[in-house]
Amino acid sequence: MSIKNKSIGKFHYPLMFVGLLLAFLFSSCGETAQERELPDSETLKETLAETNKLLLSTEDQEIRDFVERYGWEVKETGSGLRYYIYHEGDGPPAKTGNIASIDYSIHLITGDRVYSSEEEGPREFEIGKGGVESGLEEGILLLRQGDKAKFILPSHLAHGVPGDGVKIPKRATIVYDVELLELK
Repeated sequence: MSIKNKSIGKFHYPLMFVGLLLAFLFSSCGETAQERELPDSETLKETLAETNKLLLSTEDQEIRDFVERYGWEVKETGSGLRYYIYHEGDGPPAKTGNIASIDYSIHLITGDRVYSSEEEGPREFEIGKGGVESGLEEGILLLRQGDKAKFILPSHLAHGVPGDGVKIPKRATIVYDVELLELK
Protein backbone atom coordinates (compact mmCIF):
# COMPACT_ATOMS: atom_id res chain seq x y z
CA MET A 1 0.00 0.00 0.00
CA SER A 2 1.45 3.37 -0.95
CA ILE A 3 1.57 6.42 1.32
CA LYS A 4 -1.07 8.03 -0.86
CA ASN A 5 -3.58 5.22 -0.21
CA LYS A 6 -2.93 5.30 3.55
CA SER A 7 -3.76 9.00 3.76
CA ILE A 8 -6.98 8.54 1.79
CA GLY A 9 -8.09 5.73 4.10
CA LYS A 10 -7.40 7.89 7.12
CA PHE A 11 -9.93 10.49 5.93
CA HIS A 12 -12.48 8.06 4.49
CA TYR A 13 -15.02 8.18 7.34
CA PRO A 14 -14.89 11.94 7.92
CA LEU A 15 -15.32 12.51 4.18
CA MET A 16 -18.33 10.19 4.13
CA PHE A 17 -19.85 12.14 7.05
CA VAL A 18 -19.32 15.49 5.31
CA GLY A 19 -20.84 14.06 2.13
CA LEU A 20 -23.94 12.83 3.95
CA LEU A 21 -24.28 16.16 5.74
CA LEU A 22 -24.06 18.06 2.46
CA ALA A 23 -26.60 15.73 0.85
CA PHE A 24 -29.03 16.37 3.74
CA LEU A 25 -28.55 20.13 3.52
CA PHE A 26 -29.07 20.23 -0.24
CA SER A 27 -32.17 18.05 -0.01
CA SER A 28 -33.76 20.44 2.49
CA CYS A 29 -33.02 23.51 0.36
CA GLY A 30 -36.05 22.86 -1.79
CA GLU A 31 -38.45 23.54 1.09
CA THR A 32 -40.23 26.85 1.13
CA ALA A 33 -40.75 28.93 4.26
CA GLN A 34 -44.38 27.77 4.34
CA GLU A 35 -43.33 24.10 4.31
CA ARG A 36 -41.03 24.58 7.29
CA GLU A 37 -42.56 25.13 10.69
CA LEU A 38 -41.26 28.41 12.00
CA PRO A 39 -41.84 29.47 15.59
CA ASP A 40 -44.24 32.36 16.07
CA SER A 41 -42.99 35.69 17.42
CA GLU A 42 -44.35 35.02 20.93
CA THR A 43 -42.39 31.75 21.14
CA LEU A 44 -39.25 33.56 19.96
CA LYS A 45 -39.73 36.28 22.59
CA GLU A 46 -40.16 33.69 25.33
CA THR A 47 -37.08 31.79 24.18
CA LEU A 48 -34.99 34.97 24.11
CA ALA A 49 -36.25 36.01 27.55
CA GLU A 50 -35.38 32.61 29.04
CA THR A 51 -31.94 32.69 27.40
CA ASN A 52 -31.30 36.18 28.77
CA LYS A 53 -32.36 35.10 32.30
CA LEU A 54 -29.94 32.18 32.08
CA LEU A 55 -27.08 34.42 30.94
CA LEU A 56 -27.78 36.96 33.72
CA SER A 57 -27.97 34.20 36.33
CA THR A 58 -24.67 32.72 35.15
CA GLU A 59 -22.95 36.12 35.23
CA ASP A 60 -24.36 36.82 38.69
CA GLN A 61 -22.98 33.51 39.98
CA GLU A 62 -19.55 34.28 38.50
CA ILE A 63 -19.58 37.63 40.32
CA ARG A 64 -20.61 36.02 43.63
CA ASP A 65 -17.82 33.44 43.24
CA PHE A 66 -15.31 36.22 42.49
CA VAL A 67 -16.34 38.24 45.56
CA GLU A 68 -16.17 35.15 47.77
CA ARG A 69 -12.72 34.21 46.41
CA TYR A 70 -11.33 37.65 47.40
CA GLY A 71 -13.31 37.93 50.63
CA TRP A 72 -14.61 41.41 49.82
CA GLU A 73 -17.56 42.74 51.78
CA VAL A 74 -19.37 44.34 48.89
CA LYS A 75 -22.64 46.19 48.81
CA GLU A 76 -24.99 45.87 45.85
CA THR A 77 -27.15 48.56 44.27
CA GLY A 78 -30.51 47.93 42.62
CA SER A 79 -28.88 47.95 39.18
CA GLY A 80 -26.48 45.12 40.06
CA LEU A 81 -23.35 47.22 40.68
CA ARG A 82 -21.25 45.78 43.49
CA TYR A 83 -18.91 48.12 45.32
CA TYR A 84 -16.41 48.05 48.13
CA ILE A 85 -14.94 51.28 49.57
CA TYR A 86 -11.62 50.29 51.10
CA HIS A 87 -10.25 53.78 51.88
CA GLU A 88 -12.37 56.73 52.92
CA GLY A 89 -11.37 60.21 51.87
CA ASP A 90 -12.41 63.42 53.56
CA GLY A 91 -13.42 65.49 50.56
CA PRO A 92 -16.87 66.48 49.32
CA PRO A 93 -19.28 63.86 47.97
CA ALA A 94 -19.57 63.41 44.21
CA LYS A 95 -22.66 64.93 42.58
CA THR A 96 -24.15 64.92 39.12
CA GLY A 97 -22.58 67.74 37.13
CA ASN A 98 -19.19 67.50 38.89
CA ILE A 99 -16.15 66.80 36.77
CA ALA A 100 -14.48 63.78 38.33
CA SER A 101 -10.81 62.99 37.94
CA ILE A 102 -9.88 59.39 38.76
CA ASP A 103 -6.93 57.07 38.87
CA TYR A 104 -8.10 53.62 37.82
CA SER A 105 -7.24 50.11 36.86
CA ILE A 106 -9.71 47.97 34.92
CA HIS A 107 -9.56 44.18 35.07
CA LEU A 108 -11.70 41.47 33.59
CA ILE A 109 -13.26 39.17 36.19
CA THR A 110 -10.60 36.65 35.11
CA GLY A 111 -7.94 38.96 36.59
CA ASP A 112 -6.51 40.18 33.28
CA ARG A 113 -5.77 43.91 33.39
CA VAL A 114 -7.08 45.70 30.30
CA TYR A 115 -6.71 49.44 31.03
CA SER A 116 -4.97 51.56 33.64
CA SER A 117 -4.25 55.20 34.40
CA GLU A 118 -0.60 54.12 34.82
CA GLU A 119 -0.44 53.80 31.02
CA GLU A 120 -3.14 56.23 29.96
CA GLY A 121 -3.11 58.90 32.67
CA PRO A 122 -5.97 59.90 34.98
CA ARG A 123 -9.46 59.87 33.49
CA GLU A 124 -11.68 62.93 33.66
CA PHE A 125 -15.40 63.06 32.90
CA GLU A 126 -18.54 64.97 33.79
CA ILE A 127 -20.78 62.89 36.05
CA GLY A 128 -24.21 62.35 34.54
CA LYS A 129 -23.26 63.29 30.99
CA GLY A 130 -22.41 59.78 29.77
CA GLY A 131 -19.34 58.88 27.78
CA VAL A 132 -18.23 56.35 30.42
CA GLU A 133 -19.69 53.08 31.59
CA SER A 134 -23.01 53.60 33.38
CA GLY A 135 -21.75 51.47 36.26
CA LEU A 136 -18.71 53.73 36.68
CA GLU A 137 -20.90 56.83 36.89
CA GLU A 138 -23.20 55.11 39.37
CA GLY A 139 -20.23 54.05 41.48
CA ILE A 140 -18.56 57.46 41.49
CA LEU A 141 -21.77 58.98 42.87
CA LEU A 142 -21.30 56.72 45.94
CA LEU A 143 -17.87 58.24 46.70
CA ARG A 144 -16.30 61.27 48.29
CA GLN A 145 -13.16 62.95 47.01
CA GLY A 146 -10.20 60.89 48.22
CA ASP A 147 -12.13 57.60 48.44
CA LYS A 148 -10.65 54.42 46.98
CA ALA A 149 -13.06 51.71 45.91
CA LYS A 150 -13.56 48.62 43.83
CA PHE A 151 -16.57 48.43 41.51
CA ILE A 152 -17.73 45.21 39.91
CA LEU A 153 -19.71 46.07 36.80
CA PRO A 154 -21.85 43.33 35.28
CA SER A 155 -21.80 43.46 31.48
CA HIS A 156 -25.04 45.48 31.27
CA LEU A 157 -23.39 48.27 33.32
CA ALA A 158 -20.08 48.00 31.46
CA HIS A 159 -19.82 47.47 27.69
CA GLY A 160 -22.78 45.15 27.17
CA VAL A 161 -23.10 42.49 24.53
CA PRO A 162 -20.50 43.86 22.07
CA GLY A 163 -17.67 44.64 24.50
CA ASP A 164 -15.56 47.69 23.71
CA GLY A 165 -14.20 46.32 20.43
CA VAL A 166 -10.61 46.60 21.64
CA LYS A 167 -9.65 44.83 24.88
CA ILE A 168 -12.94 44.07 26.62
CA PRO A 169 -14.70 41.03 25.15
CA LYS A 170 -18.41 40.52 24.56
CA ARG A 171 -20.64 40.31 27.67
CA ALA A 172 -17.67 40.87 29.99
CA THR A 173 -17.90 41.68 33.68
CA ILE A 174 -15.25 44.25 34.58
CA VAL A 175 -13.69 45.28 37.87
CA TYR A 176 -12.65 48.88 38.46
CA ASP A 177 -10.14 49.82 41.14
CA VAL A 178 -10.73 53.58 41.49
CA GLU A 179 -9.37 56.51 43.44
CA LEU A 180 -11.47 59.67 43.21
CA LEU A 181 -8.69 62.25 42.96
CA GLU A 182 -10.63 65.46 42.45
CA LEU A 183 -14.08 66.91 41.93
CA LYS A 184 -14.55 70.22 40.11
